[in-house]
Amino acid sequence: MKTKSKILIIAGSDSSGGAGIQADIKTVTALGSYAMTAITAVTSQNTTGVKSIESISPIEISKQIEFTSKDIKPDAIKIGMLHSVEIVNAVLKSLNKISVKKIILDPVMIAKGGTKLINDSSIKIIKSKLIKKVSLITPNIPEAEILTKTRIFSVEHMICAARILIRLGAKNVLIKGGHLKSKIMQDIFLNKNEISTFKNKKIYTKNTHGTGCTLSSAIATYYSCGKTLKKSCEMAIKYVNHSIGTGPRYGKGHGPINHLSTININKKFK
Repeated sequence: MKTKSKILIIAGSDSSGGAGIQADIKTVTALGSYAMTAITAVTSQNTTGVKSIESISPIEISKQIEFTSKDIKPDAIKIGMLHSVEIVNAVLKSLNKISVKKIILDPVMIAKGGTKLINDSSIKIIKSKLIKKVSLITPNIPEAEILTKTRIFSVEHMICAARILIRLGAKNVLIKGGHLKSKIMQDIFLNKNEISTFKNKKIYTKNTHGTGCTLSSAIATYYSCGKTLKKSCEMAIKYVNHSIGTGPRYGKGHGPINHLSTININKKFK
């Protein structure tokens, strides 16, 4: 099968394979595109939590982004974990050099087990600079609360937070509603011209490790293939929900989802 597009993923590594670069590569590949990477940090973690985080040097991150893109021009970029101010600044400089227009930002801040993955200074630069550079930002409710300094307990609160992000310079916002206590999942897509709500039945499971990484990579993939940003969000949400529903139930904590849910393997391996 010929690949549909080329995606550069700028994110941290998850040794357990459920989130981060590993989830991103699986998602992009499963959806038929070609994944390239610039690793920003190496984490030692499993489904029960994060043991340690080791940042990659900003210079090395810039080299990965620029040298890779010089040879294979990305059709879209997905950005995940940016652990420090120096890393955020390095990524911003490299983005200016490679000039890719379609950029999806997943503002990874807290691991599923509760470990903080970013410092406060980095958050400030994301809000003041990076948010203006990207096509779409995809925070979950805890991340949206940190970015907007508000509390979110309802869909109305999600819309208010999204509008704050637009005022901060975001072009498009997708706030994920999985943390709300409701039988129906509601994700809010908003820009200056429209508000849309994607509704899906909530799947009750603890095995949702890497859903945010997976969603943003899926959006980047669909968007790179010519879908509108809104349609890309809709299709990516469906992909993630199907992947949650068919999850493999690995590990003792928050297990991974099934990134191969779109693939039918017909060949028998002996």
